[in-house]
Amino acid sequence: MKKLLPTLLLFLAQFAYSQTTIVDSVKKSPISYATISFGNGNGLFADADGNFRFSKKWYSDIDTLYISALGYKELAISTTNLPKQILLVQDVAELKEVVIVGERKRKYKTKKLSSEVHKDYFRCWLPTVESEIAVFFSKQSEKSTKIASVYLPVKMESSNRNSGKVQSFSTLFKMQFYRNNKGRPGKRLAYEDIIFRVTDKDKSNFELDISEYKVFIPKEGIFVSIQVLGYSDKEGKLQQTRKYSEIETRKGIVKVSTTFRPLLPFTDKIVGNRTFTRRIFFKNRTWQRFDKKYSAMNNLIQTNHVNYGMGLKLYLYQD
Repeated sequence: MKKLLPTLLLFLAQFAYSQTTIVDSVKKSPISYATISFGNGNGLFADADGNFRFSKKWYSDIDTLYISALGYKELAISTTNLPKQILLVQDVAELKEVVIVGERKRKYKTKKLSSEVHKDYFRCWLPTVESEIAVFFSKQSEKSTKIASVYLPVKMESSNRNSGKVQSFSTLFKMQFYRNNKGRPGKRLAYEDIIFRVTDKDKSNFELDISEYKVFIPKEGIFVSIQVLGYSDKEGKLQQTRKYSEIETRKGIVKVSTTFRPLLPFTDKIVGNRTFTRRIFFKNRTWQRFDKKYSAMNNLIQTNHVNYGMGLKLYLYQD
C-alpha cells in the first residue's frame, strides 16, 4: 500500500483542476462573466460569481491566460501555479464612458422590426463560444428611440429528423451593443452586459425584453450582438464545458470547436449584408462582414443566407 500511495496521488493529481475567482482590485467584488482567452482561438468564461476552472489535463498546451472584462485592463497570467484569486485593475478611460440614462415617463409609439424564422437545419449558424454575431439596425426615426425587446430566431433541434422530440438543454448567452463605425461594429457602447438563457422550452421566435436596460439607438444606428457563454444548470448557473473536442485523424489530433444549441437561423430574406462575426478569443478580435470575403466555401454564404434574422421592438417617444 505504501508503494501504491504515491502512484495513486499522482493519478488523482492529473484529474485535479484549479478554481479561480476574478475580482475587482479595489472593491474585491467578483467580476461576472469575465473572458478567459487562451490566445489560440479558444477560451472560456467566468460564471456570475467570477469563478472559473482550469485544468492542465483539459488544456495541456496552454501556458498563458488573457483575462478581460468591460471597464478593466486586460491581464496576462501564467497557468503555472494559477492563484485562487485574480485581481483586475479598472480602466479609467473606459469607465468615463459609462452611460447613465435618467428616463421620465413619456408617450411613445411601438414599432416592430420583424425577425426571420425558419426550421431548416442546413441554413443555421452553429453557435460556438469563440464566435460573436453582431447585427446592424439603423435608426428608424428622428424621434428618441429605445429598444424594448430583441427577437432572436432559434432552432431547437440539432438536426432535421422528424422525431418530434427535442433534447433538453439550457444555454447562457451574452448580449452587447456597438457603435456604427462606417458600416462596421465599432467601439462597444457602455451598457452593461445582458445575460440571458434559452432552453428547449422556449419558442422559436425568442423575445428578450431589455426595456429596463434603457438602450437607445444613436443617430448613426447600432449593432446588437450575441455570443454563447455555455450550458447552464437548472438554476441558470454557468457550467464548465469543454470548448472543443479532440478527434484523431491520420494527420494527428484535430481540435474541433464544440457547438451549442439552440442553432441560429440565417436568412436570405434581408437585403444587404448587415451581419458581422468575429472570433472573440483571438487577440485582435477583428470583425468581418458575413459575405464571400469571409468565406466563399461557407454553405450559408453560397446560398445567400448571409444575415441572422434578428428583429426588434422599438419605443418611439413622442416628446
